[in-house]
Amino acid sequence: MLEKSYKVVDEAGLHARPASLLVQTAGKFTDTIDIVYKGKRLTLKSIMAVMSLGIPQHGEFTIEVTGDHEEEAHAAMKKILVDHSII
Repeated sequence: MLEKSYKVVDEAGLHARPASLLVQTAGKFTDTIDIVYKGKRLTLKSIMAVMSLGIPQHGEFTIEVTGDHEEEAHAAMKKILVDHSII
C-alpha cells in the first residue's frame, strides 16, 4: 500500500469538478484507491462517497492505493489536485 497526505488550499475545499476528475481517473485503475478524511475511509471511485466527506479548505486527507499501479495512480491523482489548485 502506498499512501500520501495532502492539505487543501482551495477556498472551496475539495469541490465537485476536481472530485469528479479524481473519481474518473481512479476508475481507470484496477487498484483499490481510498480517500481518508477524519477517520473515514471511502472509495475514491465513487463521487457520492468523495463529496459526502465535505473536505473544506485547510482539510487534510490521505489517498491510499493498494495494487500493481500504486505509483502511477498516485501520480495521476496528485496531478489533478495540483492542476486544479486544490493542494
